[in-house]
Amino acid sequence: MGVIRLEDPADPRLADYLQVRERDLVGREGRFIAEGAVVLEKLIAAGRHPIRSVLLAAKRETALAPVLARLGPEIPVYLAEQEVMDAVVGFPIHRGVLAVGERAEPAAKALLAALPAQALVVGLCGVANHDNMGGLFRNAAAFGADAVLLDAECCDPLYRKAIRVSVGAALTTPFARLQAGEDLVDLLTRRGFQVLTLSPRGEARLADIVARPRQAALFGAEGPGLAPSLLARTCSVRIPMAGGFDSLNVATSSGIVLNRLAELRRDRESRSAT
Repeated sequence: MGVIRLEDPADPRLADYLQVRERDLVGREGRFIAEGAVVLEKLIAAGRHPIRSVLLAAKRETALAPVLARLGPEIPVYLAEQEVMDAVVGFPIHRGVLAVGERAEPAAKALLAALPAQALVVGLCGVANHDNMGGLFRNAAAFGADAVLLDAECCDPLYRKAIRVSVGAALTTPFARLQAGEDLVDLLTRRGFQVLTLSPRGEARLADIVARPRQAALFGAEGPGLAPSLLARTCSVRIPMAGGFDSLNVATSSGIVLNRLAELRRDRESRSAT
């Protein structure tokens, strides 16, 4: 780790950090921005994505010294006064902690092939809201999902807001995006997964689902949900609710479902151990 103090917002070494919000919208050519101390710590600990550099408000250096000490010596850490950092990113960056990472995402087939014999996968179809994407990744990590698969229509889990809402889980949970035309259900069933799909009209109650060595839970965008053709090819599941309600926010639904599947997994492992 090399610490470099910078005073000029126009310094070319800060080019990756210029006008963060505007560039969130147009992309960074295979790079992404991580924001906040907790997210930076998870980015470093996970080691899934190479880190290009770190930019800190100078006042954060001492507090973050133990985290920064885990960076390789080749990774520059730029320190700037708060007003300089704000001028670079284009808005008051109160957390005072940014990093630039480089995407390192496997192909979906390769990710599935590397999973253990007993595995839990989250599949996402057409999820376009970054808050929901972050919440889904947070729940996937919290309940021990081994991987997340996204179809070609999903938004980017490495969008700065999605990473922040996920509390860094988008950086620690293995994920892969399918190419347009790839069949998510087919990929999973070929690898021995029972595929569960969530729908208010699901044929089975969540409480009636039993443990399987390999299970995948698929979630769709709020509103349209999952396509009827996809539901017809899978085990469709519903969460019973009080009268007048038939659906939940997709991130909330995922938390309920993944908690149930994680409990089934633990019970299965406990029985196998005795």
